[in-house]
Amino acid sequence: MSKSLQSLQIGDITLTWLVGGLTQLDGGAMFGVVPKPLWSRRYPSNELNQVPLRSDPILIQAHGKNLLLESGMGNNRLTDKQKRNYGLVQESQIHESLALLGLSVEDIHLVLMTHMHYDHSNGLVSINEDGELYSTFSQAKIYVNQIEWDEMRSPNIRSRNTYWKENWQPIQQQVLTYEDSVEVLPGITLIHTGGHSDGHAILVIESQGKKACHMADIMPTHAHQNPLWVMAYDDYPMQSIYAKEKLLKAFIQENVWFTFYHDAFYRAIRWNEQGEVIDSIPVER
Repeated sequence: MSKSLQSLQIGDITLTWLVGGLTQLDGGAMFGVVPKPLWSRRYPSNELNQVPLRSDPILIQAHGKNLLLESGMGNNRLTDKQKRNYGLVQESQIHESLALLGLSVEDIHLVLMTHMHYDHSNGLVSINEDGELYSTFSQAKIYVNQIEWDEMRSPNIRSRNTYWKENWQPIQQQVLTYEDSVEVLPGITLIHTGGHSDGHAILVIESQGKKACHMADIMPTHAHQNPLWVMAYDDYPMQSIYAKEKLLKAFIQENVWFTFYHDAFYRAIRWNEQGEVIDSIPVER
């Protein structure tokens, strides 16, 4: 692991990307009905048609608190078959990442979950030498949209493959839910959008006239900037399209930084109204 972590300053709020894991998923699934000759120009695939996807949580330091946005792929949470199916290349290095900042998992006050699919929530739960599961961030409150929390505990025939009881049972006493939106700390707000999942949310961060937006999985990478480019994984693709179209237009006019959890090429980007990149933080290799 690199001895330095990448960060972004939004006013007096600091965002730092931790090492949460790397997978390789099918490019067709990641870009849905978009033809490969189009998406592969912006996000290249390997010979197996797989695209690299990080799962890097963002540490948010604000108002004297340590917040974590998403939780990473976790460690020893996948079977060998799942590792093959999900193209796991790298597991989480959350403990090591936090140690570089002089922190530990016990120092996390809040965990903010945009949704609870396994690639976002695996890191919430750890496994000990006896095979027992326990909460990774034992001192933290965990924010999840109420719709998302309900579906996670009672998944349907489609969603049960990504909502695992192992990822909610050990943390259920720590969970706080909300309906449309919640300001978890001044200037840090989770907003329900639906789309990728019924309870999917985005995060908006504002401080000292600066602003960042984490669109999570309705815009998982910079290559999904086009509102019509949505994943085959989306449960409600038209909701994703409508939400992304509305939000992108408004946020770009406000000169907002867009941050990413999955993008293997960019940590954050600012676009102008013509869709051109005017500033970016490339992923350091």
